[in-house]
Amino acid sequence: MPAMKIREFQLERYYAQHEFTTPLQLSASDCQSLTIGEVLRAGGVEPAELLDLALGYTETKGAPALREAIAGFYPDRGPEHVLVFNAPQEAIFLAMHALLEPGDRVVVMTPCYPSLKEVARSLGAEVVEWPLVETAIGWSLDLDGLEALLAEDTRLLVTNAPHNPTGLLPTAAEWQRLQDLVAGRDMRWFSDEMYRGLEPSTALALPPAACCLPGAVSLWGMSKSFGLPGLRIGWLVAQDTELLARIEALKDYTTICSSAPGEVLARIALGAADTILARNRDTIRANTDLMEVFSHRYGERLAWHRPQAGPVALVRLRSESAVAHAERVRVTGGALLVPATMFDLDDEHLRVGLGRTDFAAALEAWEAARP
Repeated sequence: MPAMKIREFQLERYYAQHEFTTPLQLSASDCQSLTIGEVLRAGGVEPAELLDLALGYTETKGAPALREAIAGFYPDRGPEHVLVFNAPQEAIFLAMHALLEPGDRVVVMTPCYPSLKEVARSLGAEVVEWPLVETAIGWSLDLDGLEALLAEDTRLLVTNAPHNPTGLLPTAAEWQRLQDLVAGRDMRWFSDEMYRGLEPSTALALPPAACCLPGAVSLWGMSKSFGLPGLRIGWLVAQDTELLARIEALKDYTTICSSAPGEVLARIALGAADTILARNRDTIRANTDLMEVFSHRYGERLAWHRPQAGPVALVRLRSESAVAHAERVRVTGGALLVPATMFDLDDEHLRVGLGRTDFAAALEAWEAARP
């Protein structure tokens, strides 16, 4: 079998080059990070719980207490349906290896976080893109188009909701139709739910895919919704425990197990989820209002739609290359914007991140660089 060839991860290479040398972030996809002290205080936990922690190996599938805490967010699913990873990226990588063979047909919602399609493509799968549609009032799903793409030999459907980078959130009726399309076919469903919990209202929250269909797999983690990417903890939830066992076995060739402090802090943060997620939703709401004013002020140069959920959205430039614009703002304003070309979209859009507390200062830097 030929060696795996995977495309360079342009988005992550872009961040590696610029994120830590550019003072302000305009396109951050996560929420404001918490300190260890803030996590402990939010969870009502004394520091001794960490100080007395032995730094030995942890269970490959994840600490039992952490899996129990995660399962509490998935109705009718227990710890046996949870598999923990060193970051959601590892979960994507290993799940695709367990689910796919060369030649398998994979339908992927696009634009998307690149690994959701590139790992499948590197394995020799046939990747078919299911593009979202930009309308005068925002981004939308083309479910009729999806039905046409789901040929009889489709092995896997990959979705992301709330969506990065558009901010789209399917309605309950759309989510149900998507389930019906999958349920009527012999296929799997991989559902990226990394921004779960950041819906403007809990009434808008969608049920996790893993709680909807027996063959579905749900992805979540601490990086985005909780603002804790430094913990490097993510997880998959699935009713199919045999599939999880196959993925767990593959983990023996990557990280084997997760960080003991990361697992403990993740469990504490999950116990304080209501507080942490409410704080992040408030930050997103305030920053969205600021961006709304900004977009009206410069309406002759850019257009945008409020995200339906999550901390990211796309801005469309009316008459300038997004790549050139992002470079000018970075160099002259000291603020980092991500052009949508990093998501294989056109050169007209930029991703805006609304989850950081210094967003107002970043907007001022953008304005100083002439939006």
